[in-house]
Amino acid sequence: MSKLEFLFNPKTISVIGASKSPNKIGYAILDNIIKSGFKGSIYPVNPGEEEIAGLKTYGSVKDIKEGLDLAVISVPARHVVQVAEECGQAGVKGLIVITAGFKEVGKEGLKQEQELISICNRYKMRMLGPNCVGLMDTHTPLNASFAEGIPNKGNISFISQSGAMLVSILDWSFEMGMGFSRFISTGNKANLSEIDLIESCADDPKTNVILCYVEDINDGERFIEVCSKASKKKPIIILKSGTSSAGAQAASSHTGALAGSNRAYDAAFKQCGVLRAESMNNLFDMARAFATQPLPEQSRVAIVTNAGGPAIVATDAVEKNALKMARFTKSSIDLLRDNLPKEANIYNPVDIIGDARDDRYRFALETILKDDNVDSALVLLCPAAVTEPEETARTIVRLNKNYPQKPLMAVYMGGKALAQGRNYLTDNSVPTFTFPEPSIQSLRGMIDYKEYLEKPKFAEELSLDHIDKEKVRQTLDNVFADRRVVLLGHEASEVMSAYGIPVSKTHLAASEEEAVEISKKLGFPVALKISSPRIAHKTDVGGVAIGLQSEKEVIKSYNKILESVRYYLPDAPIYGIEVQDMVGEGVEVIVGMSRDIQFGPLVVFGLGGIYVNLIEDVSFRLASALTAREEVEKMITETKAYQLLKGYRGKKPADINALIDTIMRTARLVSDFREITEMDINPVRVHTSGSTALDVKITIEQETK
Repeated sequence: MSKLEFLFNPKTISVIGASKSPNKIGYAILDNIIKSGFKGSIYPVNPGEEEIAGLKTYGSVKDIKEGLDLAVISVPARHVVQVAEECGQAGVKGLIVITAGFKEVGKEGLKQEQELISICNRYKMRMLGPNCVGLMDTHTPLNASFAEGIPNKGNISFISQSGAMLVSILDWSFEMGMGFSRFISTGNKANLSEIDLIESCADDPKTNVILCYVEDINDGERFIEVCSKASKKKPIIILKSGTSSAGAQAASSHTGALAGSNRAYDAAFKQCGVLRAESMNNLFDMARAFATQPLPEQSRVAIVTNAGGPAIVATDAVEKNALKMARFTKSSIDLLRDNLPKEANIYNPVDIIGDARDDRYRFALETILKDDNVDSALVLLCPAAVTEPEETARTIVRLNKNYPQKPLMAVYMGGKALAQGRNYLTDNSVPTFTFPEPSIQSLRGMIDYKEYLEKPKFAEELSLDHIDKEKVRQTLDNVFADRRVVLLGHEASEVMSAYGIPVSKTHLAASEEEAVEISKKLGFPVALKISSPRIAHKTDVGGVAIGLQSEKEVIKSYNKILESVRYYLPDAPIYGIEVQDMVGEGVEVIVGMSRDIQFGPLVVFGLGGIYVNLIEDVSFRLASALTAREEVEKMITETKAYQLLKGYRGKKPADINALIDTIMRTARLVSDFREITEMDINPVRVHTSGSTALDVKITIEQETK
């Protein structure tokens, strides 16, 4: 039994704030519960009434003798806390607080909401809302909301942070003929969030697909934990709004500038098998596909069409979405050649030309569905004088049932002339679209989900050796003691070495004489770099000199760097100049981290150097995902940098295993030390044997207790 059974399938329910007035929300809620066909006991609460809608009405929830599973609260905001307290005293298991006027209105509202949370915790009640529309379960049946109507019965659960979005989709669903199992408005998410509701829907036998509209996720770690399990049971598709660059944090590092919360959501969703919708249309297009069709075995798509233009559009969409056009067997090609007009195209896409009637569609479609090289099929129909849209729709439905292992979708490109055929397809569970691209995008989502289900569970990586946590702790404490948040180059080098990450040897010189002595010990050639917590990008202010071959060059460059930096940044504190040994050639990449407020450390890998932000050849993972070498290797292969690492135009391949080790150690470092908020190792030079971190930037922040 679901942990939230009392919420979705209560035996007893009270409406607190029930009203006789049709203008009141309390009236709409009670009316909806009654009209939904709810089979349990209903108890209206209103101290000013004795009877509402033929039901005995109580002055307080405490007057109800029968134990209550659920109370729906719709009273003025100033009374909600008191009513919730009474519900707790009465032993109510769950609350739906419809009333608005809490944290969304400011400081006083937030204080009241915190009181509500405290009451729920004290009495171990679960609460949906406040400031929500309510919920519906079509299979209970129950409509505990103030929305108009209840959705058609189906197998899709829809969870929405926006009440307006929920009621709009409800109204739209009637026109589209879509069915739902649950409709849930989360409101302020003070107690129950989309995470709890996803977990519940995953255990609901009447739900096959879980849809969400979210604006934020507050507990990223738990979200990943819950969704990783839930998405193994059924697909979860989320539309996350608020993705504009304006929401990205200001950052001094390359990684911080590249990351932003949107990248973190992408990485988190990918890690736990959640499909991310690009739009509301895409959200419900995928929902229809998942709710009615099987998952394809592979990504080979076949297309049957009566028009060339739409077929080209569909073929382009197949390629754009990284799917494959199926290549038919010889026997299928021979059958098509022998039975279709000479003008027809017998290869994929199969163009049965504009005068095609139902019988031609039936033959072509059945031929490709029988083909072992076809995993899914798309039927395109454009209106013509001889087209038979209704008969063809019946054929599509019949073949969909005859070949239940292969997803089949229809594109009826037209309006009024195709309406009856389109309606028949929709009524008989065949996803039907007006244009080809959405159907292919939906198919892409099904393939992504299939790949997630089949993804091998990588063994946890053995513990990494040569890790000295105490050394890192000491270094960070020293930086905090110096009232700084940016590590100097030699300090960052110490941190790298403490975690077994090969790094160019770096020493701090306070004078030109000291720089010469360090250079002699390291051995020429050497590099000099300005050391200042205020200077993130040293080359921009002339703060770097490389390839110095003699003492004379070291002295000259030392003074030139100081002169340049003082010219460009006269107020920047200068701790000295770092002397660094020069390392061999290799492919230059970036490994970095930006700490996301919801999901924690987000690790980046990509092509390095000064153009990293311009080119943006990068891939992202949450550090928590980088515990196995296979996942790190996959992260690397997603970039163009991988082609260089493999050996490009006669170059010897770089040591990818050494790079994998560096990325894994970086992920461990930023997971172990929450104080590290941003980090760039740019570049990491990957040699034919081994790798070396050349320039390391680390930004830290004191953790609040």
